[in-house]
Amino acid sequence: MKIRSLWLVGLLLLPLPSVAQSGWVDMKGKPVPETASAKSREGFSATLVITPDQDWRQKWDAPPETIPRFSEADEVGTDGELFILTFLSNPKVDSASGMTDVACDFVILRPDGSYSTRERDLPCFAVKLQGDPRNVYLSTAALKYVAEPTDQRGEWAVSVTVKDRLRGVEIPLNASFVVR
Repeated sequence: MKIRSLWLVGLLLLPLPSVAQSGWVDMKGKPVPETASAKSREGFSATLVITPDQDWRQKWDAPPETIPRFSEADEVGTDGELFILTFLSNPKVDSASGMTDVACDFVILRPDGSYSTRERDLPCFAVKLQGDPRNVYLSTAALKYVAEPTDQRGEWAVSVTVKDRLRGVEIPLNASFVVR
């Protein structure tokens, strides 16, 4: 399994503090170019991460002063596991209720183009927001992929559309992994 390391909050996922400037920045506050898996629209930002880290939840739930570090994987072997995570920043908050309303569409395509997963409008961040909306938040919807011996070999495509329904903004994110 090829694995790369990703400093999630420390490297790619610090939102810019100004409303006029939206998007992800690095640890020095410099804007990070958008990629297929990390984008911003109208002040709302989202990122897709595919990780083999079985302890991803513990990493995320660490004390706030600890910057979570996730490995990224772009391939997996038989019986290997991958976790598909989405992160977001600056969801619009309803002024009356204090609630956010973010939904996600998840599509995973097998190498032959057939659907492995096709879920639409899953609630992925519908919460009464307690902190600063510009913080980085983990979506409440995550997927686990296990490479079964009978799974098709080749490149699997992952698409997640993160939708801030209060803001009326959709962010399409794409990534892939290879089953060996």
